[in-house]
Amino acid sequence: MHQHFEGSAHGATGLVYHPDCLRHDTGPWHPESAERLRAILTHLDRTGLRAELTAIPARDVEPGWLTAVHRPEHVAQIEAACRMAHGRHIFLDHETPVSEGSWDAIRKATGGTLAAVDKVMAGEVQNAFCLTRPPGHHAEPNRVMGFCLINHVAVAARYVQRRYGLSRVAILDFDVHHGNGTQAAFWSDPTVLYGSVHQYPFYPGTGSASERGGGEGEGLTLNCPLAPGGGDKEFEDALESVLLPAAEAFDPDFVLVSAGFDAHAADPLGSMAVTEVGFARMTRAIRRLADERCHGRLVAVLEGGYDLDALGACVAAHLKALMGVDSD
Repeated sequence: MHQHFEGSAHGATGLVYHPDCLRHDTGPWHPESAERLRAILTHLDRTGLRAELTAIPARDVEPGWLTAVHRPEHVAQIEAACRMAHGRHIFLDHETPVSEGSWDAIRKATGGTLAAVDKVMAGEVQNAFCLTRPPGHHAEPNRVMGFCLINHVAVAARYVQRRYGLSRVAILDFDVHHGNGTQAAFWSDPTVLYGSVHQYPFYPGTGSASERGGGEGEGLTLNCPLAPGGGDKEFEDALESVLLPAAEAFDPDFVLVSAGFDAHAADPLGSMAVTEVGFARMTRAIRRLADERCHGRLVAVLEGGYDLDALGACVAAHLKALMGVDSD
Protein backbone atom coordinates (compact mmCIF):
# COMPACT_ATOMS: atom_id res chain seq x y z
CA MET A 1 0.00 0.00 0.00
CA HIS A 2 1.50 3.33 -1.05
CA GLN A 3 1.69 6.09 1.52
CA HIS A 4 0.34 9.45 0.42
CA PHE A 5 1.69 12.60 2.02
CA GLU A 6 -0.65 15.56 2.02
CA GLY A 7 0.45 19.06 1.13
CA SER A 8 2.41 17.98 -1.95
CA ALA A 9 3.97 20.99 -3.68
CA HIS A 10 2.98 19.83 -7.14
CA GLY A 11 5.25 21.23 -9.81
CA ALA A 12 7.94 22.52 -7.42
CA THR A 13 11.41 21.22 -8.20
CA GLY A 14 14.21 21.41 -5.66
CA LEU A 15 17.91 22.00 -6.32
CA VAL A 16 20.52 20.66 -3.90
CA TYR A 17 23.88 22.39 -3.94
CA HIS A 18 26.66 23.15 -1.46
CA PRO A 19 30.04 24.81 -2.17
CA ASP A 20 31.79 22.03 -0.24
CA CYS A 21 31.23 19.88 -3.33
CA LEU A 22 33.82 22.07 -5.07
CA ARG A 23 36.42 21.02 -2.49
CA HIS A 24 36.92 17.57 -4.01
CA ASP A 25 40.14 18.44 -5.84
CA THR A 26 41.06 15.91 -8.52
CA GLY A 27 44.04 17.76 -10.00
CA PRO A 28 44.56 19.94 -13.07
CA TRP A 29 43.86 17.42 -15.85
CA HIS A 30 41.14 15.21 -14.37
CA PRO A 31 37.81 15.30 -16.28
CA GLU A 32 35.77 15.08 -13.06
CA SER A 33 36.60 18.56 -11.79
CA ALA A 34 34.89 21.29 -9.82
CA GLU A 35 34.51 23.18 -13.10
CA ARG A 36 31.63 20.84 -13.91
CA LEU A 37 29.48 22.30 -11.13
CA ARG A 38 30.62 25.84 -11.85
CA ALA A 39 29.63 25.48 -15.50
CA ILE A 40 26.18 24.20 -14.56
CA LEU A 41 25.60 26.99 -12.02
CA THR A 42 26.75 29.63 -14.52
CA HIS A 43 24.29 28.30 -17.09
CA LEU A 44 21.41 28.13 -14.60
CA ASP A 45 22.11 31.67 -13.38
CA ARG A 46 22.51 33.10 -16.88
CA THR A 47 19.22 31.60 -18.05
CA GLY A 48 17.35 32.52 -14.86
CA LEU A 49 16.43 28.90 -14.25
CA ARG A 50 18.08 28.66 -10.85
CA ALA A 51 15.74 31.33 -9.50
CA GLU A 52 12.74 29.18 -10.45
CA LEU A 53 13.95 26.25 -8.33
CA THR A 54 13.54 25.66 -4.60
CA ALA A 55 16.97 25.71 -2.96
CA ILE A 56 17.61 22.71 -0.71
CA PRO A 57 20.63 23.09 1.58
CA ALA A 58 22.87 20.05 1.71
CA ARG A 59 23.79 18.68 5.12
CA ASP A 60 26.51 16.34 6.31
CA VAL A 61 25.43 12.73 6.08
CA GLU A 62 25.31 10.75 9.29
CA PRO A 63 27.95 7.96 9.10
CA GLY A 64 25.39 5.24 9.77
CA TRP A 65 23.72 5.88 6.44
CA LEU A 66 26.98 5.35 4.54
CA THR A 67 27.37 1.92 6.11
CA ALA A 68 23.81 1.03 5.15
CA VAL A 69 25.38 0.32 1.72
CA HIS A 70 29.15 0.37 2.15
CA ARG A 71 31.28 -1.76 4.43
CA PRO A 72 32.67 0.17 7.42
CA GLU A 73 36.28 -0.42 6.31
CA HIS A 74 35.49 1.10 2.89
CA VAL A 75 34.17 4.29 4.48
CA ALA A 76 37.05 4.41 6.96
CA GLN A 77 39.65 4.02 4.20
CA ILE A 78 38.21 6.95 2.23
CA GLU A 79 37.97 9.22 5.26
CA ALA A 80 41.51 8.38 6.35
CA ALA A 81 42.93 9.04 2.87
CA CYS A 82 41.23 12.44 2.73
CA ARG A 83 42.59 13.40 6.14
CA MET A 84 46.12 12.36 5.12
CA ALA A 85 46.09 14.25 1.81
CA HIS A 86 47.40 17.62 3.12
CA GLY A 87 47.57 19.51 -0.16
CA ARG A 88 48.29 16.49 -2.36
CA HIS A 89 46.23 13.89 -4.19
CA ILE A 90 45.93 10.31 -2.98
CA PHE A 91 44.70 7.89 -5.63
CA LEU A 92 42.51 5.09 -4.27
CA ASP A 93 42.54 3.49 -7.69
CA HIS A 94 44.29 4.54 -10.90
CA GLU A 95 41.67 7.18 -11.77
CA THR A 96 39.95 8.03 -8.48
CA PRO A 97 41.88 10.55 -6.36
CA VAL A 98 40.96 12.26 -3.12
CA SER A 99 42.19 15.51 -1.62
CA GLU A 100 41.93 17.02 1.85
CA GLY A 101 38.59 18.58 0.90
CA SER A 102 37.10 15.42 -0.56
CA TRP A 103 35.59 14.09 2.66
CA ASP A 104 33.57 17.29 3.14
CA ALA A 105 32.41 17.05 -0.48
CA ILE A 106 31.38 13.41 -0.08
CA ARG A 107 29.47 14.06 3.13
CA LYS A 108 27.58 16.96 1.52
CA ALA A 109 26.90 15.01 -1.68
CA THR A 110 25.35 12.07 0.14
CA GLY A 111 23.76 14.21 2.83
CA GLY A 112 22.35 16.53 0.18
CA THR A 113 20.74 13.59 -1.56
CA LEU A 114 19.09 12.55 1.71
CA ALA A 115 17.98 16.14 2.29
CA ALA A 116 16.30 16.05 -1.12
CA VAL A 117 14.47 12.87 -0.12
CA ASP A 118 13.30 14.60 3.07
CA LYS A 119 11.92 17.59 1.17
CA VAL A 120 10.08 15.37 -1.29
CA MET A 121 8.64 13.22 1.47
CA ALA A 122 7.54 16.33 3.39
CA GLY A 123 5.71 17.57 0.30
CA GLU A 124 7.81 20.74 0.19
CA VAL A 125 8.91 19.94 -3.36
CA GLN A 126 7.52 17.49 -5.90
CA ASN A 127 10.93 16.30 -7.06
CA ALA A 128 14.57 17.39 -6.81
CA PHE A 129 17.92 17.40 -8.59
CA CYS A 130 21.18 17.07 -6.64
CA LEU A 131 23.94 19.21 -8.14
CA THR A 132 26.72 17.42 -6.29
CA ARG A 133 30.04 15.69 -6.76
CA PRO A 134 31.96 13.41 -6.66
CA PRO A 135 29.66 11.10 -8.62
CA GLY A 136 28.70 7.75 -7.14
CA HIS A 137 27.22 5.02 -9.32
CA HIS A 138 30.50 3.10 -9.88
CA ALA A 139 31.22 2.85 -6.13
CA GLU A 140 30.62 -0.72 -4.97
CA PRO A 141 29.98 -1.68 -1.33
CA ASN A 142 33.71 -2.20 -0.75
CA ARG A 143 35.42 -0.64 -3.78
CA VAL A 144 36.02 2.85 -5.17
CA MET A 145 35.93 2.99 -8.95
CA GLY A 146 35.56 5.29 -11.93
CA PHE A 147 35.78 8.67 -10.12
CA CYS A 148 33.23 7.38 -7.55
CA LEU A 149 33.82 6.91 -3.82
CA ILE A 150 30.41 6.66 -2.14
CA ASN A 151 27.27 5.60 -3.99
CA HIS A 152 24.85 8.41 -3.11
CA VAL A 153 21.87 6.95 -4.97
CA ALA A 154 22.30 3.55 -3.33
CA VAL A 155 22.49 5.16 0.12
CA ALA A 156 19.37 7.19 -0.70
CA ALA A 157 17.49 4.00 -1.60
CA ARG A 158 18.22 2.52 1.82
CA TYR A 159 17.33 5.84 3.46
CA VAL A 160 13.95 5.90 1.72
CA GLN A 161 13.25 2.41 3.01
CA ARG A 162 14.56 2.70 6.56
CA ARG A 163 13.75 6.32 7.37
CA TYR A 164 10.30 6.40 5.76
CA GLY A 165 9.25 2.76 5.68
CA LEU A 166 8.67 2.67 1.94
CA SER A 167 9.05 -0.81 0.51
CA ARG A 168 10.09 -0.54 -3.14
CA VAL A 169 12.58 1.83 -4.76
CA ALA A 170 13.26 2.05 -8.50
CA ILE A 171 16.64 3.40 -9.63
CA LEU A 172 16.96 4.38 -13.29
CA ASP A 173 20.37 5.25 -14.76
CA PHE A 174 21.05 6.88 -18.15
CA ASP A 175 24.75 7.68 -17.67
CA VAL A 176 26.85 6.57 -20.66
CA HIS A 177 28.69 4.18 -18.31
CA HIS A 178 26.97 1.26 -16.61
CA GLY A 179 26.40 1.76 -12.88
CA ASN A 180 28.19 -1.35 -11.69
CA GLY A 181 28.22 -0.13 -8.09
CA THR A 182 24.47 0.30 -7.87
CA GLN A 183 23.93 -3.04 -9.58
CA ALA A 184 26.26 -4.76 -7.10
CA ALA A 185 24.56 -3.18 -4.09
CA PHE A 186 21.12 -4.52 -5.00
CA TRP A 187 21.91 -7.62 -7.09
CA SER A 188 19.93 -10.02 -4.90
CA ASP A 189 17.54 -7.49 -3.33
CA PRO A 190 13.85 -7.89 -4.27
CA THR A 191 12.97 -4.43 -2.90
CA VAL A 192 15.10 -2.36 -5.32
CA LEU A 193 14.82 -2.33 -9.10
CA TYR A 194 17.90 -1.12 -10.99
CA GLY A 195 17.57 -0.29 -14.68
CA SER A 196 20.34 1.13 -16.86
CA VAL A 197 20.73 2.21 -20.49
CA HIS A 198 24.38 2.73 -21.46
CA GLN A 199 27.08 2.33 -24.07
CA TYR A 200 28.39 -1.24 -24.37
CA PRO A 201 30.97 -2.66 -24.56
CA PHE A 202 32.54 0.16 -22.61
CA TYR A 203 33.90 1.03 -19.17
CA PRO A 204 33.48 -0.56 -16.63
CA GLY A 205 32.85 -3.73 -18.64
CA THR A 206 29.62 -4.70 -16.88
CA GLY A 207 26.03 -4.13 -17.99
CA SER A 208 25.27 -6.86 -20.51
CA ALA A 209 21.63 -7.76 -21.03
CA SER A 210 22.29 -11.15 -19.40
CA GLU A 211 23.01 -9.48 -16.04
CA ARG A 212 19.56 -9.63 -14.42
CA GLY A 213 20.19 -9.99 -10.70
CA GLY A 214 20.34 -13.10 -8.60
CA GLY A 215 18.52 -14.92 -5.85
CA GLU A 216 15.42 -13.08 -4.70
CA GLY A 217 16.45 -10.12 -6.85
CA GLU A 218 16.56 -12.04 -10.12
CA GLY A 219 14.85 -10.07 -12.87
CA LEU A 220 15.06 -6.76 -10.98
CA THR A 221 18.37 -5.76 -12.56
CA LEU A 222 17.71 -4.65 -16.13
CA ASN A 223 20.43 -3.59 -18.54
CA CYS A 224 19.95 -2.07 -21.98
CA PRO A 225 23.40 -2.06 -23.59
CA LEU A 226 23.69 0.11 -26.71
CA ALA A 227 26.34 0.07 -29.42
CA PRO A 228 28.51 3.18 -29.83
CA GLY A 229 26.87 5.92 -31.87
CA GLY A 230 23.37 5.51 -30.46
CA GLY A 231 21.44 8.71 -29.87
CA ASP A 232 18.09 10.00 -28.70
CA LYS A 233 16.01 7.32 -30.41
CA GLU A 234 18.04 4.40 -29.11
CA PHE A 235 18.11 5.68 -25.53
CA GLU A 236 14.41 6.58 -25.54
CA ASP A 237 13.43 3.25 -27.09
CA ALA A 238 15.35 1.31 -24.44
CA LEU A 239 13.70 3.33 -21.70
CA GLU A 240 10.18 3.11 -23.12
CA SER A 241 10.27 -0.53 -24.25
CA VAL A 242 12.26 -2.19 -21.44
CA LEU A 243 13.02 -0.11 -18.36
CA LEU A 244 9.79 1.79 -17.81
CA PRO A 245 7.45 -1.19 -18.34
CA ALA A 246 9.50 -3.16 -15.81
CA ALA A 247 9.46 -0.24 -13.39
CA GLU A 248 5.70 0.16 -13.79
CA ALA A 249 5.18 -3.53 -13.02
CA PHE A 250 7.48 -3.19 -10.00
CA ASP A 251 5.19 -0.39 -8.74
CA PRO A 252 7.76 1.69 -6.84
CA ASP A 253 7.14 3.86 -3.81
CA PHE A 254 9.99 6.19 -4.79
CA VAL A 255 12.06 6.81 -7.94
CA LEU A 256 15.76 7.69 -7.94
CA VAL A 257 17.70 8.69 -11.05
CA SER A 258 21.41 8.44 -11.75
CA ALA A 259 21.48 11.40 -14.12
CA GLY A 260 24.67 11.26 -16.14
CA PHE A 261 24.95 13.45 -19.22
CA ASP A 262 28.05 11.90 -20.77
CA ALA A 263 26.01 10.17 -23.49
CA HIS A 264 25.82 13.62 -25.12
CA ALA A 265 27.27 13.85 -28.63
CA ALA A 266 29.91 16.36 -27.50
CA ASP A 267 31.13 14.44 -24.46
CA PRO A 268 34.84 13.55 -24.58
CA LEU A 269 34.53 10.28 -22.64
CA GLY A 270 31.59 8.61 -24.39
CA SER A 271 30.84 7.68 -28.00
CA MET A 272 27.09 8.29 -28.08
CA ALA A 273 24.97 11.01 -29.70
CA VAL A 274 22.22 11.98 -27.26
CA THR A 275 21.06 15.62 -27.39
CA GLU A 276 19.52 17.94 -24.82
CA VAL A 277 16.14 17.07 -26.35
CA GLY A 278 16.77 13.39 -25.74
CA PHE A 279 17.67 13.95 -22.10
CA ALA A 280 14.53 16.07 -21.64
CA ARG A 281 12.32 13.37 -23.16
CA MET A 282 13.85 10.63 -21.01
CA THR A 283 13.38 12.77 -17.93
CA ARG A 284 9.74 13.47 -18.78
CA ALA A 285 9.11 9.75 -19.23
CA ILE A 286 10.68 8.95 -15.86
CA ARG A 287 8.75 11.76 -14.23
CA ARG A 288 5.52 10.30 -15.64
CA LEU A 289 6.40 6.99 -13.98
CA ALA A 290 6.83 8.76 -10.64
CA ASP A 291 3.65 10.78 -11.10
CA GLU A 292 1.59 7.69 -11.93
CA ARG A 293 3.09 5.26 -9.42
CA CYS A 294 4.32 7.13 -6.37
CA HIS A 295 2.77 10.59 -6.16
CA GLY A 296 5.62 12.14 -8.14
CA ARG A 297 8.31 11.26 -5.60
CA LEU A 298 11.57 11.49 -7.54
CA VAL A 299 15.13 12.54 -6.74
CA ALA A 300 17.81 12.74 -9.45
CA VAL A 301 21.55 12.90 -8.72
CA LEU A 302 24.26 14.17 -11.06
CA GLU A 303 26.63 11.45 -12.24
CA GLY A 304 28.80 11.98 -15.36
CA GLY A 305 28.99 14.64 -18.06
CA TYR A 306 32.34 16.13 -19.04
CA ASP A 307 31.82 18.64 -21.85
CA LEU A 308 31.21 21.81 -19.87
CA ASP A 309 29.04 23.61 -22.44
CA ALA A 310 26.91 20.56 -23.10
CA LEU A 311 26.63 19.77 -19.40
CA GLY A 312 25.02 23.10 -18.51
CA ALA A 313 22.50 22.82 -21.35
CA CYS A 314 21.70 19.18 -20.54
CA VAL A 315 21.11 19.83 -16.86
CA ALA A 316 18.87 22.76 -17.76
CA ALA A 317 16.83 20.53 -20.08
CA HIS A 318 16.62 17.87 -17.36
CA LEU A 319 15.45 20.42 -14.78
CA LYS A 320 12.82 21.88 -17.09
CA ALA A 321 11.46 18.39 -17.66
CA LEU A 322 11.33 17.81 -13.90
CA MET A 323 9.50 21.13 -13.57
CA GLY A 324 7.00 20.13 -16.25
CA VAL A 325 8.19 22.74 -18.75
CA ASP A 326 7.88 21.56 -22.34
CA SER A 327 11.16 22.72 -23.93
CA ASP A 328 11.43 20.76 -27.18
